[in-house]
Amino acid sequence: MLFSPAGVSECLREWEDLEKDYQQIQDTHRLYKQKLEEVAKLQDSCSGAIARQRKKLRELTASLQQCKEKQPTPKLSSEDVDSISEIEDSIKDRTNAFLEMEAFLPKKNGLYLTLVLGNVNVTLLNKQSKFAYKDEYEKFKLVLTVILFLFSFTCSFVFSYRALDALFNFLLVWYYCTLTIRESILISNGSRIKGWWVFHHYVSTFLSGVMLTWPEGALYQMFRNQFLSYCLYQSFVQFLQYYYQSGCLYRLRALGERHNMDLTVEGFQSYMWRGLTFLLPFLFFGHFWQLYNSITLFRMFQLPECKEWQVLMCCCSYMVLFMGNFFTTLGVVYQKYMNNQDKSKSL
Repeated sequence: MLFSPAGVSECLREWEDLEKDYQQIQDTHRLYKQKLEEVAKLQDSCSGAIARQRKKLRELTASLQQCKEKQPTPKLSSEDVDSISEIEDSIKDRTNAFLEMEAFLPKKNGLYLTLVLGNVNVTLLNKQSKFAYKDEYEKFKLVLTVILFLFSFTCSFVFSYRALDALFNFLLVWYYCTLTIRESILISNGSRIKGWWVFHHYVSTFLSGVMLTWPEGALYQMFRNQFLSYCLYQSFVQFLQYYYQSGCLYRLRALGERHNMDLTVEGFQSYMWRGLTFLLPFLFFGHFWQLYNSITLFRMFQLPECKEWQVLMCCCSYMVLFMGNFFTTLGVVYQKYMNNQDKSKSL
């Protein structure tokens, strides 16, 4: 029985054990808070030291430049020239080292994260947490890409309801908004996705929001099938990119040729030149489909019955997407081609 003498003595012994465990928990938690305070002080100290070192390196770089300008190379000894060159190379290496260090130090959020999350520290303090968040981001993209493919297929061939279309567009808005937030957090933690591949998600968020507000009507129905077909193709290409880019990045990271926090992108990057050039026709076809969507919407805007402002906004958004995607991809291909030409000439 619970309240028999034997039962009470067992309860007392259990309570004594719990008291001892509680004391240990308090001691551990006290030590944990102490270490947190020490970590915070170390973070501030390291951030301040890096800032001071950067300032002195900038001053040193300017001084070295003045020395070279005031004293041309013929007047400098060969030892001085070699020393200056060695210092400049070391400064470049140290700048990269500082970027690696800052990936593990708290930093102020950018404007977008500040507006969305406020002044919250989003820096993850160890590599395991960074890799886990990056992998979760990649899985999120893959799962949502499959869902969007199935959703757009359903809207195209199974059901034709405006409410279902609105739900699909709302899913697109949520997906791209979530991507922009997660990418901003990953950039704060050392991921090197930048430039157009970040900005085009903001444009896609705006475009999806405009499509969500487009009212039912003759013009919407005129563009609906073309839009859903484009979404089907885009999801298919994104799945191909994720599948092949993730495998390529894994191999290159194992060889030490890519950064551990590099991400898959919805475009073409220089590392994809070896083994993934077969994706280029799919990418360029998608880019020109965006141009076709823009031209179609512009022709619709010129119709006398066109009253919806969404037509022109979608037209401009698709044109921005086409120009950004096309010229960025073309620039990467051209730069890689020229680099290969230079290497072949040097050989």
